[in-house]
Amino acid sequence: MAARSGNGTAYEVSGPVGAPAGVLIHGLGLNRHTWRNHHAALAERYRVVSYELFGHGQSALPPERPTLALFSAQLLGLLNELGVADCAVVWFSLGGMINRRFAIDHPARVRALAIMNSPHERGVEAQRQVEEQAASSAAGGPAATLDAAIERWFTSGFRASRPDVIAEVRRWVLVNDPAAYAQTRWVLAHGVLDLIRLDPPLALPTLVMTCENDSGSTPAMSHAIAAEIAGAETIIVPGLQHMGLMEQPELFTRPLLRFLGRALRMRRGGDDGNG
Repeated sequence: MAARSGNGTAYEVSGPVGAPAGVLIHGLGLNRHTWRNHHAALAERYRVVSYELFGHGQSALPPERPTLALFSAQLLGLLNELGVADCAVVWFSLGGMINRRFAIDHPARVRALAIMNSPHERGVEAQRQVEEQAASSAAGGPAATLDAAIERWFTSGFRASRPDVIAEVRRWVLVNDPAAYAQTRWVLAHGVLDLIRLDPPLALPTLVMTCENDSGSTPAMSHAIAAEIAGAETIIVPGLQHMGLMEQPELFTRPLLRFLGRALRMRRGGDDGNG
């Protein structure tokens, strides 16, 4: 059962007290259980904070129209309430946009970034498509585009072999408040404009990952994100689609643990991670 912060954010904390902190955040329409198959391995080494965006899961509705800045402020309030001075921020999809916004707004609070299956600058046609999807959500609620989303998110083999997971993810999306969901979908559609070609650029240890067949957060986008952050590492997971981290979590957990171990040591001024 999640705890609730003063601003209505649902969260849970696990892992060794005093260990470096890591924050996990989900994507649009989902919740903190997106990370359930990664959580135990991360919590062996890190103090893990897993929470839910305004309007998602057990969190309160957004106090104002959602923006990347609002979600950045939500995280800041939670870290302040928990007494977390700085952290590695590990975010998926929309969350990978929010963690970049948070690093821009509060650079002293971020030790490392892991950006998973997150969009970046789109071409004209791709931008038109995401805007049409956002408009469909506004008109018809979360169900309006869910069938198409499930096909984009999971491979056909996984959809056939794990109908229980597909049904659960569908439930997660469908319980979202329709207005908050539609407004947050506009953040996903337009928020990348706040994150392209930053001046000054972000400068902190960063891992960018996506899947080979993720049509909305493509390998080209991940390479573009990494190219704008000095020293960033890019990993493309073969064969999978947008929700690869749920289909084959170990393909994400292992490189994430390697990255965090290396990056957090470097930020402390210790081992450079090459040994």
